[in-house]
Amino acid sequence: MVPPSQPRRNGLPLTTDGSAPACETVGVDRRARLRDARLYFVADRGGMEHALEGALAGGVDLFQLRDKDADDDELLAAAATARSLCEAAGALFLLNDRPDLAAASGADGVHVGQDDMPVARARKLVGDDALVGLSTHSMQQAQAGGRSGADYIAVGPVHATPTKEGRPAIGVEPIAYAAAHVSVPWFAIGGLDAGTVGAVVKAGARRIVVVRAIAHADDPEAAARALRAATNGGRRG
Repeated sequence: MVPPSQPRRNGLPLTTDGSAPACETVGVDRRARLRDARLYFVADRGGMEHALEGALAGGVDLFQLRDKDADDDELLAAAATARSLCEAAGALFLLNDRPDLAAASGADGVHVGQDDMPVARARKLVGDDALVGLSTHSMQQAQAGGRSGADYIAVGPVHATPTKEGRPAIGVEPIAYAAAHVSVPWFAIGGLDAGTVGAVVKAGARRIVVVRAIAHADDPEAAARALRAATNGGRRG
């Protein structure tokens, strides 16, 4: 029986008792790979289908499936494909917002936002070996996020982006703050592409999150390769 605090949607029971499939990576390996990561790709199912294989070939270190329109069955099916592709490429796979489904799919972790489940609760659902990431949108949130118990934080959106509708751009000042003050791995995010990545690298970012610049690229592998190369020279973040 699924406990009341554990979601059950579309009649699908979701377990986090260790019976769910698990990725071959364990906590220490995941965190070591996270520290070495530079390029993080986020996409919905359509972007994943178009771009994930090429993005991984181009050097993506992490992939996050973020699809607000998918139901649980659709997310689990897409997660199974993403997990397989990421494992084959040596990349980490995370699911957005749903620690229950992250655990059920054997993902490497989950990413939550400021208005989603608290980090500690997400950690309890996915387990200590899994990664938990957190979105932050200001210097104050970046400071708190670095101390929240999250394995990494994302800082942004640097530029306004339709993937975060209604979320104002915060510019590069919080990026420079994170470079100087945040000790956990962190990623600059928000409207980053070949034309804008240089400014965040100059501000101190060495890890970036990209959505449209890869998901909408005619050649996702080339786009990923160029963006990963652009992070060279960023200070440790």
